[in-house]
Amino acid sequence: MTTPRNNPNPTPTPNPRPRIDAPFLVGDRVKGTSYVPPGPHRREAPENFEGVVVQVGSGYAGVDAEHAFLWVKLKDHTERQALVADTELVEE
Repeated sequence: MTTPRNNPNPTPTPNPRPRIDAPFLVGDRVKGTSYVPPGPHRREAPENFEGVVVQVGSGYAGVDAEHAFLWVKLKDHTERQALVADTELVEE
């Protein structure tokens, strides 16, 4: 028997991995303080935010080892970068 391609009621799959290797997963609702990288960003200042994680780290192995970060999408559809250490899960 074959499975139809356009299944209108796909069965949701449980999270395939436990939260032991990363404190946040894409889709988590979080809040925290945005990160402003050093350098020519004098006009930018850290700000409090709440949103949904859309990316964890840079995607390149080893790049985020010292300062792990994530990207969060806000209600206004803009994104903020934040250090994992400055971010926490929002209880829903």
